[in-house]
Amino acid sequence: MIIQKFVNREEELSRLRDAFKKNALVIVYGRRRVGKTRLLIEAVKDVPHLYHLCKEEEVNETLKALSMKLFRLTGKEEFIRKPVNSFEEFLEALPSGVVLILDEFQVLVRNHPRVLGVLQEYLDFNQKNPIVLCGSSVSMMEELTGYGSPIYGRRTLSLKIEPLKFWHIGEFFPDYGIEELVKTYAVLDGIPEYLLRFDPALSPEENIRQEFFERGFLYSEAEFLLRYELRDLSTYNTILEAVGYGNRSFGEIRNATGIDGSKLPRYISTLIELGILRKEVPVTLKGKEKIRSRNARYFIADNYFAFYYTFVHPFKEEIELGLLEEPLENFKRNFNRYLGFIFEKIAKQFLIELNKANRLPFRFTKIGRWWHKSEEIDLVALNEREGKALFVEVKWKDLSEREARRILRDLERKAELVGLEGWEHSCGLVAKRVEEKDKLRAEGWLIWDLEDFERLISHKEEV
Repeated sequence: MIIQKFVNREEELSRLRDAFKKNALVIVYGRRRVGKTRLLIEAVKDVPHLYHLCKEEEVNETLKALSMKLFRLTGKEEFIRKPVNSFEEFLEALPSGVVLILDEFQVLVRNHPRVLGVLQEYLDFNQKNPIVLCGSSVSMMEELTGYGSPIYGRRTLSLKIEPLKFWHIGEFFPDYGIEELVKTYAVLDGIPEYLLRFDPALSPEENIRQEFFERGFLYSEAEFLLRYELRDLSTYNTILEAVGYGNRSFGEIRNATGIDGSKLPRYISTLIELGILRKEVPVTLKGKEKIRSRNARYFIADNYFAFYYTFVHPFKEEIELGLLEEPLENFKRNFNRYLGFIFEKIAKQFLIELNKANRLPFRFTKIGRWWHKSEEIDLVALNEREGKALFVEVKWKDLSEREARRILRDLERKAELVGLEGWEHSCGLVAKRVEEKDKLRAEGWLIWDLEDFERLISHKEEV
């Protein structure tokens, strides 16, 4: 049994509760398992509400269910004796001020498209209630509120619910050390239901073996989610496995998959729209140069999908047959390298937190990777208006003072190649551990390691 746990989300709760006071139309969407329903239940905990999960059923069954909920809400037995026979009648019967939540709303629209027109008329002429339309089909929910939809332009608030940040997952694993939290985040991202699937009494590696290689819940989840959104699953599997293997450019993906170059952009765009793939260009590009750049790289944006397509899907046949020696050996051999990639993502979140707290030499307005030919810098933070830049290398390893100095000197060399002449710049390093980091800081370098991450998580002292 999965025990519900509510972590963070203070900003989302505040925005929802403010919207409820204004009888607003609220759109809430995001990938499955991210915690949308749990957030909404928390938001209406102290206010009258009617929650309905839309199901694959005939419309009259939906109306019967809504009538029963009206009875429970009002105590009026007429809703049992004579159920409402239309959505217009249901909305008219709903007591004023009650928050209406229609969860998995895209299912209702698919089975009864006319409901959008009913909502349009209600919102334009009769609205007396806050209405929340929630859905897991990201593409459909965005389409429902887009131009051409009957409810286009009528929403007051649109919330895309994102996974929890790294800093919050420790609340699920109070006895884990910082390295164990990095490993856990690298596999599950910040998806609350996945985090609840891991047993806090077991190590991350033991949990990984049970949930993935011994075919637990998380083993089949990735393809279940893709089937929910996509039709040609085999093609998308091929693309994601190619990216998980390290193919980053369009040409590399095309060559690795064998997919026609004229068709591949459509598949990639779909995965980007779903938030599964992420396209990046060097952070220094802007305007038309950024849009037209052929120097783009593609990454699996979601850590769960990244782990699955790196370590699980390529060995699916062996796992199905229970032949675990090769999949587990591959995992043990390459997991640390994979963690290096995820650690860059965590380091970026760390710098964003420092930026919010004014704990950096300047306030940056954008941050990302930079690369040109064979040269690359893990993170570059910029304030273009002030002409200031921060260059940071990220290493998932313990560094001696000598190694740290070598990396920082090379970073200074690469910083000169970025082309920001006349800018004020700083150089920094993020690693698992850095020997003599206080000595290096005294010389003007910016140095952070996992000890600093722990301070940020515990809030025991300023970073």
